[in-house]
Amino acid sequence: MAGFLEFGEYFFEFCKRSGYDHMLRTLGGNLYEFIENLDALHSYLSLSYQEMNAPSFRVEKNEDGSMHLHYYSDRRGLCHIVPGIIGAAALDFFNIELSMEIVNQTEEEERTGKKEHIVFLVTQNPVFSYKERNEFSSSPQYVADSDLEKSKNAVRDRGSSVCPVKKSHWKTIRGIITLGRGKLLRGFDPVYPKSLWIDTKTFCNGLPFHMVFDKELRVKQAGVSIQKIVPGLRTMGICLDHYFSIVHPEVPFTISSIQKFINSQFVFQTRREMMPESWKQRPMLELRGQMIWMESLQCMLYLCSPLLRTLHELEERQMHIADIAPHDVTRDLILLNQQRLAEMELSNQLERKKEELRILSKHLEEEKKKTEALLYAMLPQHVANQLKEGKRVEAGEFKECTILFSDVVTFTNICAQCEPIQIVLMLNSMYLRFDRLTTVHDVYKVETIGDAYMVVGGVPVPVSTHAERVANFALGMIIAAKDVQNPVSGNPIQIRVGIHTGPVLAGVVGEKMPRYCLFGDTVNIASRMESHGVPSKIHLSSSAYQCLKYKNFEMTERGEIEVKGKGKMHTYFLIRNKTATENEIMGRPMKDLDSGHESAQVKPATEEPRNRNIRSNFCTLL
Repeated sequence: MAGFLEFGEYFFEFCKRSGYDHMLRTLGGNLYEFIENLDALHSYLSLSYQEMNAPSFRVEKNEDGSMHLHYYSDRRGLCHIVPGIIGAAALDFFNIELSMEIVNQTEEEERTGKKEHIVFLVTQNPVFSYKERNEFSSSPQYVADSDLEKSKNAVRDRGSSVCPVKKSHWKTIRGIITLGRGKLLRGFDPVYPKSLWIDTKTFCNGLPFHMVFDKELRVKQAGVSIQKIVPGLRTMGICLDHYFSIVHPEVPFTISSIQKFINSQFVFQTRREMMPESWKQRPMLELRGQMIWMESLQCMLYLCSPLLRTLHELEERQMHIADIAPHDVTRDLILLNQQRLAEMELSNQLERKKEELRILSKHLEEEKKKTEALLYAMLPQHVANQLKEGKRVEAGEFKECTILFSDVVTFTNICAQCEPIQIVLMLNSMYLRFDRLTTVHDVYKVETIGDAYMVVGGVPVPVSTHAERVANFALGMIIAAKDVQNPVSGNPIQIRVGIHTGPVLAGVVGEKMPRYCLFGDTVNIASRMESHGVPSKIHLSSSAYQCLKYKNFEMTERGEIEVKGKGKMHTYFLIRNKTATENEIMGRPMKDLDSGHESAQVKPATEEPRNRNIRSNFCTLL
């Protein structure tokens, strides 16, 4: 049993550390009041912890100063921790030591099943010395009656021998009062009038929801408001259980059961079948209050109020604030709760608006990203960022870059023999492949006009490998064009590609639809290389050839040709990259990592290792 006792003491300390110290300390001014209000505390906590299965306590005073504590619980075996909990609370809050022993143990049938009923005899251990926490401690102190009387006589008879003159007289008086503080508290006797100074009518109007009933549950008296709601109560002598059922605690509707849990809050609910016809569609009325046993009348007084929390619940029952007594805190509860509900609704609206704003911000961010992606597709990123910041983009001169033009062979004839949608689908299929290659080889797509496609290397970010990048991109275009079908013949389309290297001037043109444009003779010559080219061939100018001459590209000489507006020019054809496979040119993965199979183009096993620097995504092949 010592283990149970220690566990009870530990549980009390645990409750204090969990933040219930202040709540427990204010339950009562003495041990009797503390125990008497434990059920009310459990009832309050059950609102937050709805699965809580709390015990019930009832305490009875005995003439010799001891108490009988009745403990009810449907959880067997926990009664042994009760002395530890109560003893620790008594010592901590009231500075008294208790002895508790079980004097009776039974089982009782209740509505929810069998409950364990334990009766403890609680006696106070005598205290022969005053144990104060500080000089002005407000905790009740209890001493044995005989010792208190001896101390008082000693002070009266011996005077200064007990309280030396050196001590302050006020300290002497304080010591006597403090010594008897417990006795004064224990000996408090209220003053009752010889007759009841309130008439029956005033009582029924002042407490409009009270009810008085006898041992047979016959109604003897009822408040005016409850009579108005339940007209059957006007007939004196009717049985209360015909009109009400007990919701809490879950006990049978008998006087003996009510007396066992008299310290609990009782919740009554009207029976629908006994209500007037106008109430049949309304929610039933619930009453909450306390039971008081009147020994002289052998009757029970139920002091209660309607269990209502909001104005909506009041309106549902077609009741009014005026039906509730002005002194009843239920009025304040309803109005304060209504204000709280209004504040909660306002808070919920703010939360909903906040969530809507968050969603709109998310959508705005997504649209912003789409807009930026579109802007970056039209302009170089650093140029687009400057325009977004409201800065002016100055035109720049690039001393050397490589420009490529391409177009579809016999495009005009194809357009004449096809539906427009077929042309759109063909160009879209081709441009999607070309656009992917611009990412692979890190070149900038300047524009597309009809079937013409223009890219540049070394602009807007100057790089030394601009010619190699554009050359590899051109090789990829020839390969990619083979996958695009001619809608007329059904064969792969053919393209002409022209490349030239030289200086250009680049800048942003326009405000409503800004474009990043290239200017200079280099653009014209690159266009002439394309227009004077050969189908499925890459036509190089002399300057482009010089840039690629020592870069592992295979090229053949075309010779001198007459170029419109430029006279005779020496040109070349680009055949292949000697050190890069088709997969590398197209930016395909070298190996399918999931299957472990080599891709279609596999380098020969006897090939010597290549000395080249290939950037991520094979964008640069040297």
